[in-house]
Amino acid sequence: GGGGGRGRRRPCEFCPPGTRVVDYKNTPMLRRYLTERGKMEARRRGGCTAKCQRLLAQAIKRARHMALLPYTAEHVRLSNVPAGRPRR
Repeated sequence: GGGGGRGRRRPCEFCPPGTRVVDYKNTPMLRRYLTERGKMEARRRGGCTAKCQRLLAQAIKRARHMALLPYTAEHVRLSNVPAGRPRR
């Protein structure tokens, strides 16, 4: 018998020509490839090809440098401070 388990792999959303461009200014799209801690997702988790993962990594690093994305979860926590008790 054949092997069971996983189905077909989801295609990379950047690969079919003319579909989507990796752009460092498109932060909602880039955030989908970050964990809640602010780290980049692994290629097998994000479903990207190696080439697209390199482009994505470059765009994420560029967006972080331009302060469009946080570097760490601490930056995420500090940038979304709820109104209430002030931090010490």
